[in-house]
Amino acid sequence: MTHSNPCEPVSNTWPLLGFEYVTPHLAKIQVMSDVSRRDALRRVGAASLGIFVPSGTKKATLALGQSTNARHIDRETTAVAPNPPNGVKQSVARWCFEDIPLGKFCAEVATMGLPAIDLLKVDEWAVAHDQGLVVSCGDVEAGTIEDGLNEPGNHSTIIRAFERHIPRAAEDGVPNVICFFGNRRGMSDTPAIENSIACLRECAPIAEAEEVTILVEALNSKPGGHVDYIGDTMSYALEIIRAVNSPRVKILYDIYHMQIMEGDIIRTLSEARDWIGHYHTGGVPGRAEIDETQELNYPRIVQAINQTGFDGFMAHEFIPRSSDPLRSLHDAVALCTI
Repeated sequence: MTHSNPCEPVSNTWPLLGFEYVTPHLAKIQVMSDVSRRDALRRVGAASLGIFVPSGTKKATLALGQSTNARHIDRETTAVAPNPPNGVKQSVARWCFEDIPLGKFCAEVATMGLPAIDLLKVDEWAVAHDQGLVVSCGDVEAGTIEDGLNEPGNHSTIIRAFERHIPRAAEDGVPNVICFFGNRRGMSDTPAIENSIACLRECAPIAEAEEVTILVEALNSKPGGHVDYIGDTMSYALEIIRAVNSPRVKILYDIYHMQIMEGDIIRTLSEARDWIGHYHTGGVPGRAEIDETQELNYPRIVQAINQTGFDGFMAHEFIPRSSDPLRSLHDAVALCTI
């Protein structure tokens, strides 16, 4: 969309989502590498309360569109909204749209009809909360992409973060929190897997007590991605998560990253259905829009996810090339509404 005055508001109509919104014309956001994601996560982050709670989660959340300034939700009186008829509940990663101020972005996301926002830090949860949004996955600073589960020296930091913030996540209706496998730094798979299992076995009871799920993300380690990341295949992730064997420790299956590393997306997610707790999207190559300019067939992938009975969130984690990033988000949501 073009506009003669870049400072003048642009009116956009979303026919598929059935609403009109007005937003300032936004500058083009350049496609970033995965290193940018790492830096953005340090600045941006994740978690909140909101609309949906995946089945089995004991904490109630706000009904769609409801807003409150209260820090905690009354779990006895607040109804849990049902799963949408489409199956997958869609969300969006905050860091991909960080040029838009958080409050404004949350308002636009809520207006668009999305129920949730992904990857907010604890002190940002209330901003999403005020717009009636769920924080679908919270960043509680339980280690980093580089300093993760494989290194025993990181375990105390990870465990303390979960001890401190998982109870808060439960109170605020945040269904998931994230951590990482870590960089290899010369470590072989066997000790890395053993170390990761040991740490997650200590963390699992914390998550189980509060009915919040710990997600561990598999990422690509190729040039341009998270080079040296050890958890770069589903076989590695599954060996660890299966050994921990907790209903509250699962894999964050990033479709973008796993397409780059190994492909075979639909068969993999179908066979690993019991161990996946969350999804991320992104166009391949380039992590841009998930439209016809890239190689993945997202409508078919979403259909396959629905067929597994998945009742959690899929967060859009692409960097818009468009000069109208909110239009790109709308189009992604429409594409994945199956």
